[in-house]
Amino acid sequence: MMRSLSHVLSLQLLIVFVSVSLSGIGIADPPASTHVVQDMAGRMVTIPKTVNRIVTLGPVPVLNSFIIALGKSDSIVNGLPLFARTPRHKYHTLFAPTLAGRPVVQGPGMDPDIELLLQLRPDVILTMDNGIARILEKKGFAVLVLAWRQSEDAKTTMLLLGKVLDREEKALNYLGYVDGLMNRITEAVSDIPETQRPNVLFCSLKSMTQPHLIADWWIRKAGGISVTENGRIVESLSFSVEHVLKWNPDILIVSTPGEVLQAYQDTRLRTVRAVQNRNVFSIPSAAHPWGHRTAELPLTVFWAAKLFHPQRTAHLDLGAEMKTFYDRFFGYSLRDDQVEEILSGIP
Repeated sequence: MMRSLSHVLSLQLLIVFVSVSLSGIGIADPPASTHVVQDMAGRMVTIPKTVNRIVTLGPVPVLNSFIIALGKSDSIVNGLPLFARTPRHKYHTLFAPTLAGRPVVQGPGMDPDIELLLQLRPDVILTMDNGIARILEKKGFAVLVLAWRQSEDAKTTMLLLGKVLDREEKALNYLGYVDGLMNRITEAVSDIPETQRPNVLFCSLKSMTQPHLIADWWIRKAGGISVTENGRIVESLSFSVEHVLKWNPDILIVSTPGEVLQAYQDTRLRTVRAVQNRNVFSIPSAAHPWGHRTAELPLTVFWAAKLFHPQRTAHLDLGAEMKTFYDRFFGYSLRDDQVEEILSGIP
């Protein structure tokens, strides 16, 4: 559950700037143009005080969404990886047009091209992979690990990047917005009895996985019961058709619009309540699919609350909130047809 902004500020203790004189033991002070930052893996990393060139590796759209929200998309010097060069991520380059001409630094297997990284001369590389961080660190790169699995990690990520990119005020602005929006949703759905909350499955039918642990949180926060919330610690949960039949969700949220049709056409699922009642929906998608890890997480909760409890949330205007969010944090003014396209999941 999202905590108050005052508690969030305490997370800044994770971001440590070190200025220690070691001249007495023969070690020079660090250059004045650098500082030392503690990343979300607990590593102490020396980076420039002014970061102008950023490379993002791994789940690039996820990492980029935070940088874009902080107004620093022009600092990203690599383009989207091959998996994100699809219509599904077309809004990514609308929010950050400079990315369209940037080079791809990862192959199909997601391994980074070291020679190209050397040519790009990044001030810092952002990743969510400790193994990649260790490899690149040995090559002389400054690498920060962002470990985002829970809702509070999203706040820590924003605070850390706010420090690194000299956008602390904007990071705090974002966190204040998130807390305010979550409070509005909580007021609308928090007193709904468990017996009136829908059982919800968010998944990829193509891979038969619930892709991210964070989904259990946003389903619960929006007033639903996630059928995959079983105390697991693994990020991705695999399951079978038999599991779906046993869970028998009231609402099925899938990864793509094509999977909505797949759910309705799969005769094995015909007895599932969500299928029988035509309650299968595609997750919206803009910078990244909303149900995944993304800076758009507050909009995911807003959308889900309206889906789960339309009467309780009738006073909440999703389209207006989307326009406010993307204008305020992504610097982009959505048209009405774009709002509808994002909500459709973008076929």
